[in-house]
Amino acid sequence: MSTAAAPAPPGDPALLTGAGARALFRAGLDTDTVGWAAASAQANLIAVPRADAYDLLLFAQRNPQACPLLDVTDAGSPATALAAGADLRTDLPAYRIWRDGEVVEEVADATPYWRSDMVAFLIGCSLTFETALLEAGVPVRHLEEGVIDPMYVTDRPTRGAGALSGPLVVSMRPVPAHQVAEAVRITDRYPDVHGAPVHVGDPAGLGIADLGRPDFGDAVTVGGDVPVFWACGVTTQAVVAASRLELAITHVPGRMFITDVPHTAYRR
Repeated sequence: MSTAAAPAPPGDPALLTGAGARALFRAGLDTDTVGWAAASAQANLIAVPRADAYDLLLFAQRNPQACPLLDVTDAGSPATALAAGADLRTDLPAYRIWRDGEVVEEVADATPYWRSDMVAFLIGCSLTFETALLEAGVPVRHLEEGVIDPMYVTDRPTRGAGALSGPLVVSMRPVPAHQVAEAVRITDRYPDVHGAPVHVGDPAGLGIADLGRPDFGDAVTVGGDVPVFWACGVTTQAVVAASRLELAITHVPGRMFITDVPHTAYRR
């Protein structure tokens, strides 16, 4: 049986709408979403069986900086209020399928794995506030270098909930020393997409031994800049692994769900 070829990437993905980006992903385009649909907020995805959904909801409530909730679906539903007509099973570039805390597959379409009792959680993503950083003249190194932002598993524990516990994951952006205060001020206005940094400076303060070896994403040039660390929604994936959850469906790190919500809607 023949299959249609995946669509070509657009010339400037930053100019796309959320709906336009999702249509490409649903048609089979696999790419990271860094710099895509710059006017739209992006979100982390994790879906779990209803039996685990209360623990995950409580976990997010107890760890709001790492897991700021934007939406929670009804059991079995792939629809979200964040994007009219979207299907959470098909409208991301790539998904991870987890069983007993291990990634067993990465797929372009999660429909075959989406049980009738799955509850999906959409969690704020720090890619959302990068437009505001750029508008203020704060450089974003991974955008300059055309890679996914580096993410690290830290030695900071999260506050557990029921069967769920695990370490905090952070994303890192190098910031010139004279602009660190501005970066903190700007991102503090976006609490629904992780808000202000959790750490500034020496990565050893988070138990990170080597910035050149991120656990997720890609290494970037730090140079003489200050490494600045924000809580990251990939924390939920570290928790799935640490808690050996029976089943979960998540996005592949760096391949996010793009909403229809303007990023400015999350600025306070």
